Amino acid sequence: MVFLGYHASHEQIPPSQLLADVQEAERAGFDGAMCSDHLAPWGLAQGESGYSWSWLGAALATTSLPFGTVTAPGQRYHPVITAQAIATLAEMFPGRFWPALGSGEALNEHVTGDPWPPKDERQERLRQSVSVMRRLLEGERVDHDGMFRVHDARVWSRPPQPPPLRAAAASAPTASWAASWADGLITVGHDPDRVREILSAYRDAGGTGPCAVQVHISLAATESEALQLAADQWRHATAPAELMWDIMQPEEFDRVSDPNDPDALRRGVLVSTDEDEVAQRIAMLAAVGADEVFLHHVGQDQAEFLTRCREGLLEGIRRIS
Repeated sequence: MVFLGYHASHEQIPPSQLLADVQEAERAGFDGAMCSDHLAPWGLAQGESGYSWSWLGAALATTSLPFGTVTAPGQRYHPVITAQAIATLAEMFPGRFWPALGSGEALNEHVTGDPWPPKDERQERLRQSVSVMRRLLEGERVDHDGMFRVHDARVWSRPPQPPPLRAAAASAPTASWAASWADGLITVGHDPDRVREILSAYRDAGGTGPCAVQVHISLAATESEALQLAADQWRHATAPAELMWDIMQPEEFDRVSDPNDPDALRRGVLVSTDEDEVAQRIAMLAAVGADEVFLHHVGQDQAEFLTRCREGLLEGIRRIS
């Protein structure tokens, strides 16, 4: 049976409300949760971006769920600081926290004023970050002189066993590359063929650990309402794919997006009025290899979606997956 997680979107919801939402998600029957780690929202209509590491401490302390977050060490966060943050949560909440590491987006990382590197350099920086972080989580004293510098660092408060370091990948080549270092994978999307391609690339390259998929959902009473919700809150999904990693401001995402393109919105968001359809689409992702699926309702008001989950949506997914 597929693991069903709840995605908490810091870009859209104030952290105080998001904490209440994830507590309700546990009551609704989710198996776990994850959150984003953004400095800025994707678009102006979203309008939020709480600090995920502070929020994770509160979320782990007030629920019994396991949690993950997707984060990008190397520019906004020095890898030593990321390792310390990971170690602290893992020591406080044994076996309940996992980070997924990615190469980042300019939207969040440009604020340091350092040049935003091309993808091959970002991946090499991530590879070096993972190596340093693993050594720190094992208790080593670390020096490093590469794409960033580390001088005689150690992390003092650590869990007995280092937590798994998953990889975040949006494409098959990145998933294949990450297989050499990751303890699991997370990707995003609801197209079964594309998800199968990414998960297979990871596993075929020797990747181990759980494979997870985050799915953006707009579920509403009418088709027009569901599309309007996606257009308002997740319009950046229509931006040209080649620009996604390099745009630096929410205003620019709004400018290059087209909220009036329903086909593009549907490619980025599972738009539906039918819980049974949503359950079937999620089950298809499990059928192509997803061990875990994290559901993200793109609305800012999560109450109705969580009620649907509690009253039958989660049970419907589990019944057919």
